[in-house]
Amino acid sequence: MRAFLAIADTGSVTRAAEVLHVVQPAVSRQLKLLEEDVGAPLFERGRQGMVLTSDGRILMEHARRALRELDSARMEIRPTPGTIAGLVHVGLLPSSCELLAAPLVAALRAQYCGIQVSLSVGYTDHLSRWLESGEIDVALLYDPKPSPGLSVEPLLEEALCLCGPASLGLHRDRPVPLRMLGDAPLVLPSRPHILRGLVEHACAVAGIPITVAAETNALSVQKDLVVQGLGLSVLPSVAISSEIERALLCAARIDQPEFSRRIVMALPTTRRTSTAVRCVTTVLQECMKQAVDSGVWLDTLWLAD
Repeated sequence: MRAFLAIADTGSVTRAAEVLHVVQPAVSRQLKLLEEDVGAPLFERGRQGMVLTSDGRILMEHARRALRELDSARMEIRPTPGTIAGLVHVGLLPSSCELLAAPLVAALRAQYCGIQVSLSVGYTDHLSRWLESGEIDVALLYDPKPSPGLSVEPLLEEALCLCGPASLGLHRDRPVPLRMLGDAPLVLPSRPHILRGLVEHACAVAGIPITVAAETNALSVQKDLVVQGLGLSVLPSVAISSEIERALLCAARIDQPEFSRRIVMALPTTRRTSTAVRCVTTVLQECMKQAVDSGVWLDTLWLAD
């Protein structure tokens, strides 16, 4: 499996052998045995190198997941004496990943040096699928749809803000009415993002026509379009704190109760939660509460005990 993935990543048996520190014939033999085992060719050989077949792409997805589980099990079974060990895959939201990533890694290094953490960033729909498929172990989600495959604990509630170029003069202490969303074109996440649905539904109910100037599935692009003056947007304060500090953007809370959302900690119910995962979830929750209590995470209400 490792030989197969090395070839897929490098596009070459020769380079795969170099990565794995073995001779090329050994890698070729491993691939031949694997193809015989699964009963299908896994690569097409061409001038561009080794290219995965459709069957190879299917196997690659499962192989990565299987090796992640194997590595995690090995670290948990054979930890350094007296330490908690394991590889934990954590899913973070784009709006708060920069706020949480460094404190989480630093705290884990100080408290649990045997735990390795892998951070993935995605929107709620993506993270939910990754949780259920086993690609990640724990994730922060925005108001996920109820699912028997997920166990969730509400952690905090954060307000959503109308944001625009600094010249607009918005201020977080002066909430704005909902009708302002119809005063200028909007830059919104692509469907089916939960925030997109919230904005469209609230404005439709209030009879406020809106114009979508652009939609994107990348938070960085969404913010840049607003900085460039191409529209306004709706985001939590934490997502634009850096741009506000640099006087690129300004923001004000939207004066409607539905313009807030909960962040929950989600774990899969279909797999055993290891000691390492439990330790990471505790540390992540502590990092979040510290950010709220210190005022770094603005416009939030802590919900957990």
